[in-house]
Amino acid sequence: MPTLGPDALVHAQRCHEMLRDEIRANGGWIPFSHFMDRVLYTPGLGYYAAGARKFGAAGDFVTAPEISALFGACVARAISETVVQTGSNVLELGPGSGKLAVDVLRALDEAGALPEKYLLLEVSADLRQRQQQRLAELPAHLFKRCEWLDTLPTAFVGAILANEVLDVLPVSLVKYGSAGLFERGVALRGDRFIWEDVPMLPNDVCPMADVVNRDVFEGVLPTDYLTEFAPQVPALVAAVAYCLKQGVVLWIDYGFRRAEYYHRSRNSGTLMCHYRHHAHTDPFLYPGLQDITAHVDFSAVAQAAISAGAELIGYTNQANFLISAGITDFLTQHDPRDTIQYLPLTNQVQRLVSPAEMGELFKVIGFAKGGLNINALASARQLPL
Repeated sequence: MPTLGPDALVHAQRCHEMLRDEIRANGGWIPFSHFMDRVLYTPGLGYYAAGARKFGAAGDFVTAPEISALFGACVARAISETVVQTGSNVLELGPGSGKLAVDVLRALDEAGALPEKYLLLEVSADLRQRQQQRLAELPAHLFKRCEWLDTLPTAFVGAILANEVLDVLPVSLVKYGSAGLFERGVALRGDRFIWEDVPMLPNDVCPMADVVNRDVFEGVLPTDYLTEFAPQVPALVAAVAYCLKQGVVLWIDYGFRRAEYYHRSRNSGTLMCHYRHHAHTDPFLYPGLQDITAHVDFSAVAQAAISAGAELIGYTNQANFLISAGITDFLTQHDPRDTIQYLPLTNQVQRLVSPAEMGELFKVIGFAKGGLNINALASARQLPL
């Protein structure tokens, strides 16, 4: 792992001391969901609320929009029909570096399908500032359409986008052993963080009784099975569906349907940390300086949206979606003999669609209200939920 500089060491120590004091004030133990929330979102200290570079080659990880503008062009093509039909807005949740917004706006402009407004919902003041700086480089007629929000709008009409938003919502860790169900949390040994499991009732963590029910664990999973549940995921998905009056919602993230997520062979969960492009499994390392993520249960996503009145359009992997949205068509616009342009583009497409890269692990799920559709998603090869 890369070593920390003096400023980073001070930052990590401040975050560590904050959590240490909270653990002591809480009787010596806090749920991991609380730990994850604090190290990611505490103003001024949390990973997403402090000033370090996060996205791209100089950050900790690379997202699809950072890999290629073709990703945003495909997303724009997928939602352009909705934008034209409703004559309304686009809302992006958790816009990250702002790269997807830039690429979608440029592509919609070229297609003659610009929205009235491109709304960006961002709760991090630091990320909002970075997004504003990036989008300010757009032509004036595009930048003037950008508007930042603090909360979800009501009765929204248009297209809603969310790329890699759900995977960073805090998760609860649950362990099933011979003695029953336990919630895994964080305690102290001296000043050092350690894991500590406490007995729990199934609904203490998550009301998904069909999954967290003792009978299901005993009948399907081996003992010493560790996994995670993200109650904020269905809550956010439902809130977004409720705020949509007419239009479509597109969620893109890495994860599985429930039967794959909670498979008996996945007995250590999916929790992962990222620091300077190093992936590892120690969330106690460098608090406030590293990203912590978990895969998404897309069955829970579908159930939440449908329960909130949205219609499922489709569920597929990123490769199927991008191919259906015409990513190879964009390649044909370039001369293969022009190796300076064509070769980098083919490499970018490979990273986006290859099963060994992002093509298989990343999934796309879409919902609609008011009789609208996302043809690029609906016509792609569907996966079971």
